[in-house]
Amino acid sequence: MPNAPLNSILGFSGSGQPDNAQDALLIERLRANEEMAYEELIQRFEHPVYNLVYRLLNDPSESADVVQEVFLKVFRKVDGFRGDCSLKTWIYRIAVHESYNQRRWFRRHRQQETALESGDEQTLSYMDVIPDAGPSPFQMTLDHETRERIEAALQEVKPVFRAAVILRDIEELSYEEIASILDTNLGTVKSRILRGREAVRKQLVAEEAAPAMVWAPAGGNS
Repeated sequence: MPNAPLNSILGFSGSGQPDNAQDALLIERLRANEEMAYEELIQRFEHPVYNLVYRLLNDPSESADVVQEVFLKVFRKVDGFRGDCSLKTWIYRIAVHESYNQRRWFRRHRQQETALESGDEQTLSYMDVIPDAGPSPFQMTLDHETRERIEAALQEVKPVFRAAVILRDIEELSYEEIASILDTNLGTVKSRILRGREAVRKQLVAEEAAPAMVWAPAGGNS
């Protein structure tokens, strides 16, 4: 199945098309402090949000902490949700924002993170703002080894590009939804996706081209 989407390759299934009426009812129940509404919200979004945050941070402990903070923010801010986007998009916007906050905190206090590279996003050619008609680097095979290679390659991509690729190729969100989540314009979103996909392709190609290491027992003949 070479043309399978990335979410199926990685064994992740999104929540499908949002039900606006269902979301509106859930929001009203949350605003009324209905306990079952909180449980339903967590049941629907906890795993997708964790998967998103983990792919952005690549740290299980930090990801769990961030997910807790995401839902705290959702509960605190639900009264201010104006419905200008879907509930999923709003929650993902909070999740990405909190993930970036965590990265900034880590960089400031531990000095182990490199700065996010914005590159030359403000100088876009026409190739940067048209959809990529070619297959994504993830449309390969469905075996476990490939999934591990893709996940590893994603972690080598600059976070600012990784987020766009994850939201597009794993979450299968529209360009408009991604622009809302990342708080940027459509041209920048498309540029980040293209550059992120290319970075993943290069990482996979470099891995395939790397010579296999030959093990020799210690003390062997030189």
